[in-house]
Amino acid sequence: MTSELNAQLEFQLDAVPLLSRSTVDRKEVWRDGPDGGAELWAHGKLVLVDAKGRAPLDGGRLVCQRAVDYGDQPPPNAVLLGVQNGTGYWALRVERGSSDQWRDLRSAGAVLDDTAAGLLTTAVGLLNWHDHARYCAVCGAATMQVRAGWARRCTGCEREEYPRTDPAIICLVHDGDDHVLLARQPSWPQGRYSVLAGFVEVGESLEACVQREVAEEVGVQVDNVRYLGSQPWPFPRSLMLGFAATADRSTPLRPADGEIAEARWVHRSTVLAALETGEADGLRLPPSVSIAYRMLRGWATA
Repeated sequence: MTSELNAQLEFQLDAVPLLSRSTVDRKEVWRDGPDGGAELWAHGKLVLVDAKGRAPLDGGRLVCQRAVDYGDQPPPNAVLLGVQNGTGYWALRVERGSSDQWRDLRSAGAVLDDTAAGLLTTAVGLLNWHDHARYCAVCGAATMQVRAGWARRCTGCEREEYPRTDPAIICLVHDGDDHVLLARQPSWPQGRYSVLAGFVEVGESLEACVQREVAEEVGVQVDNVRYLGSQPWPFPRSLMLGFAATADRSTPLRPADGEIAEARWVHRSTVLAALETGEADGLRLPPSVSIAYRMLRGWATA
């Protein structure tokens, strides 16, 4: 195997995905304190998140409030995000934020620092889970928030439930040379392409999911499946697991009806140009906040 081909098969993400950055201490001991988190609340900071997943920003800085301005004790719906340098960081759902100063992760994730990106990603995902876990899946009784927001307990059968994450694979398929396989969903604007992705099914390994999803979406069989990295994607609660794989470029592409509007092989030079300028030959790629961007840049620059 030539060194050039070996580099193509062994490329990595070019950087840590933007929403995978986190610096706070998330140890369970912080969630189970005898005072219910009151000590961390007293000198803590609070991230406000509205129903659309937006938080207040000042330029690229996440604006945190003083926790005690919202009560002497943590409100029942406050969630503890973690601790850093002795300061507890909490999140609280509010009904609506100001549209000009409040931004979501898709639009602001790239400008946040590591701590802020981790805080907001965790806050959005955790609060989304609470919004959809208000009743027990076993007996149907109402549930209540416990463990500083990291569990819910049924008021009927006392069963505890914990935050859920839906695993999804995202795979960069290339030909082992200078072409990558990209596709466009029907809901995306013309010219917007990305790599292939799909949810992992019950009883399915991640590698098997890669092979199934690629075959279902574009009719191509893949080999050399390998793991690249991961990124939380709390829209509402996914974990994107990045993979690379190779496929025969001569195989006819068969886009899945209703799922894939267009699929095509794209040369490395076009990908590089689109990454640098935002668009090349009518091709627009995912924003930098997506792990797909890191995958494509890692492949294109290998």
